[in-house]
Amino acid sequence: MTFALTLSLYIARQFTYAVLAVIAFLTGLITLFDFIDLLRRVSSRPNVPASLVSEIAVLHIPFAMLEILPFGVLLGGIICFWRLARSSELVVARAAGISAWQFLAGPVGCALLIGALSTTVISPLSSAMYRRAEILDQQYLRESTVKTINMSGGALWMRQSDSGLVDHGVAIIHARRVRLRDNVMRISGISIFRLDGQDHMLARIEAGHGYLGNGRWVLEGARLLHPDENPVDMGHMTLRADLTLAGVQDSLASPNTLSVWALPGFIKLLNRSGFSSIRHRLRFQSLLTLPVLCGTMALVAAGFSMRPARRGGVVRMISLGVGAGFALFAISKIAAQFGESGALPPVLAAWAPTGAGLCLAVSLLLHLEDG
Repeated sequence: MTFALTLSLYIARQFTYAVLAVIAFLTGLITLFDFIDLLRRVSSRPNVPASLVSEIAVLHIPFAMLEILPFGVLLGGIICFWRLARSSELVVARAAGISAWQFLAGPVGCALLIGALSTTVISPLSSAMYRRAEILDQQYLRESTVKTINMSGGALWMRQSDSGLVDHGVAIIHARRVRLRDNVMRISGISIFRLDGQDHMLARIEAGHGYLGNGRWVLEGARLLHPDENPVDMGHMTLRADLTLAGVQDSLASPNTLSVWALPGFIKLLNRSGFSSIRHRLRFQSLLTLPVLCGTMALVAAGFSMRPARRGGVVRMISLGVGAGFALFAISKIAAQFGESGALPPVLAAWAPTGAGLCLAVSLLLHLEDG
């Protein structure tokens, strides 16, 4: 029993080193391509400093790490188990009476731990840095007509272009309450700040309630306030809107900018306000499945790479393992598309590919070990 535990810890250590090395390599590769793409985008903007490109690329690193984590576990596991099989260490372990399930306990436990840490620790870091990167991207690399929307505590903050008073003006819209009913977004407790291109206040509009329709904000009970002037009751008033209802829903906080801890509250907020929360629920379930998916990838790597070298066909088995990992990735993406379209519940769309991969890995290991 002591020998089996020592061997499992030894394999777990080799597995962890290989996985971390592969994750670092893949993350660096993705960051390099991201940096090149940012350089291409910034080449047409001479006023943007080159240091901004490096900053945005660095801010994308935790998000890229989360995205490639399952592949890092798969490829790192294949490298680890292939090296152990080539050096006949696994053959000796089996000859000593230790089953594959015993010495795989350590690597699978490490994979689960890596996935759990990524979900609980890396995810909040990734969401904060990705949110900062999106803000910088929007300010410096995208067109000035891009709108920003933030929703918190049931209130809506929105920034849009407003050329009604001056060219290149801006309107900041604040609504204390937002409700979506019968495909109409209704707002109440409205304050609209109309600014010039340098963010100097030009006028303010206060309204009791209103709604978004036909490319315009329709306000009822509106009052117009100019600096150093008395308020003017306007009654019914309209203001051009840059976004449609679908655009408002798409522009709400991206699931990638919210951590696993913040997603449940934001999902409840969207449901309470009547907006669709499918993308956010799917992201939340995907983060929850990450530890299990990492453990599944460790089992898949073991099943396809523990074949003794003297039996031949090692390259073919490893190629099949890599192919199985890519197939699992493709299936998960297809399931996610079905989930976003509403054809599948988010829970099923996130967990079904992981469950299928786990069944494949366990079946293969049962065949190799007991078949």
